[in-house]
Amino acid sequence: MDIGTIHSIWTIVLFVSFIGVVWWAFGKSRKARFEEDANMIFADEQERPSHEQGVTK
Repeated sequence: MDIGTIHSIWTIVLFVSFIGVVWWAFGKSRKARFEEDANMIFADEQERPSHEQGVTK
């Protein structure tokens, strides 16, 4: 087995892995979970009390 064959096999393995990751990431069954995860950053925001509004530090 020469280096050209090894590189060809490695290229095919990486391509198949890439297709698998893309299929997993864009699968319809995971869309709701990813949308929920994307909005998680906004879940901990709370409205500031009215006496603190306009006060700068």
